[in-house]
Amino acid sequence: MTHPTDLASQLAARAGLTVEDVSAAEERLAQLGLLQQSPGGGWVAISPESAADALLAPFEQDVLERRIAMAATRERLHSLSGDYLEARSLRFARSSVEVVRGLDNIRAVIDDLARTCVASLDALAPGGGQSEAAIGAATPLDLELLGRGIRIRSLFQHSARRHRPTVHYAELITAAGARVRSAGVLPSRMQIYDRGCAVLPLDPHDTAAGAALVRDPSVLGFLCQLFDQCWDEGVEFTEREAEQGPEPTGLEREVLMLLAAGRTNDEIAERLGLAQRSISRLVAQLMDRLDATNRFQAGVRAAARGWLS
Repeated sequence: MTHPTDLASQLAARAGLTVEDVSAAEERLAQLGLLQQSPGGGWVAISPESAADALLAPFEQDVLERRIAMAATRERLHSLSGDYLEARSLRFARSSVEVVRGLDNIRAVIDDLARTCVASLDALAPGGGQSEAAIGAATPLDLELLGRGIRIRSLFQHSARRHRPTVHYAELITAAGARVRSAGVLPSRMQIYDRGCAVLPLDPHDTAAGAALVRDPSVLGFLCQLFDQCWDEGVEFTEREAEQGPEPTGLEREVLMLLAAGRTNDEIAERLGLAQRSISRLVAQLMDRLDATNRFQAGVRAAARGWLS
């Protein structure tokens, strides 16, 4: 700045640098807009603020134009919301049961139901631990619903308590406000949105094959009642299994299965080839662990804990 008309060789001599170093530095500074050629010869130094304005102005203009285009596109799409909701209501009105096939279509329907949900989501998730794909798809949707104040109740089978990814998922949504329970046996995978639409798999063994969306009031009323009954029989997912005692294995499990099947002590002893006194002792121990006052209650409580599955 103090010798703007000096040649590169003169600047090099002043700074103790080579001519090549000075020329390279001048080129880099010129590219950044920090040096400009002077009409009288030599260079003129430009402030970094002015250089930034000149260098970034085209990019800022491009960003502004893109934002304007995005806002216009968003506005055009939002203007179609009324038409979409009207067409959606007509589709629902024509059929109380709608079949959706293909995993991508099912996910699109689930996304739509979650986006338009206003009050509640009740879900049955049988089969023990859930797949990582299912957990990955459900987590952001559930957290978004909970963030909007939607009530979520999720019911798993007891065996899911031993599946670490499912446990982590349950802990995550519970911390966000969901209620999570587990039960011994669940009838089918099911999601009920706003008590007004239930999603059931067409094939319980292949949920990607297709889904049925049920809105028929009588069928939907039965499904809601079924969920409520399963929910009432469940226990909070956060309760530790240790509080229920260890799950029976080996001979204890065989005795418990026969006990739950309604066999007498004599029948169990004959079936297993053991003394009746030994069977009576094992049955008494099992009933004590189940805190059951009779054999029927023992079977019910064993089923509720998932010991018979």
